[in-house]
Amino acid sequence: MTLPRTFAHVDTWVFDLDNTLYPHHVNLWQQVDARIGEFVCNWLNVGPDEARNIQKDYYRRFGTTMRGMMTLHGVSADDYLAYVHKIDHSPLEPNPALGEAIAKLSGRKLILTNGSVDHVDAVLARLGFASHFDGVFDIIAAEFEPKPAAQTYRKFLSDHSVDPTRAAMFEDLARNLTVPHALGMTTVLVVPDGTKEVVREDWELEGRDAAHVDYVTDDLAGFLAGLSHPT
Repeated sequence: MTLPRTFAHVDTWVFDLDNTLYPHHVNLWQQVDARIGEFVCNWLNVGPDEARNIQKDYYRRFGTTMRGMMTLHGVSADDYLAYVHKIDHSPLEPNPALGEAIAKLSGRKLILTNGSVDHVDAVLARLGFASHFDGVFDIIAAEFEPKPAAQTYRKFLSDHSVDPTRAAMFEDLARNLTVPHALGMTTVLVVPDGTKEVVREDWELEGRDAAHVDYVTDDLAGFLAGLSHPT
């Protein structure tokens, strides 16, 4: 049996944003998901059910619905992002415990997201710990090629001078940890805590037993605090 990688050598902490830095049950992404459906419906002039099928098909095939819409239908990324991220962020509440845990980590803290910087800024402002992060690599920096594309991780590592063998990656989708693990990163899958209803596709909640997942947690604040204060 192969032992999971450790954190003693880690000097760069990489976090996904949505459903990772805030609880799944907030269902903030459900708002974005609905906006995406509206965009597809309006752009392709199809009914809601067909738009939903197209949206989820592109999500699975291209990594994001946006990439599918850009590739197959010539959609402008700026127009798409402006529309789908126009949501109500008020369900997000400050999370001082997580903020403190992130602040105590030794080394750089970066965000790697398929969303936009504007969305990142809005989320972090609500959570109350925007100042704890040293940089953001968003879908625009990725040249609109989303995770889990290998080239996106390589560009992120290059742009931010990250040594993957000295980095840890926190994600809510197991498939987005495949490439980071192969590159040498310590990987952590953040899952729902099981006490509240979450709106997710079944496949999005799979993978906690995958070989490329070193650790699984349903309490990111507690997990990070444990790294700063090991028992």
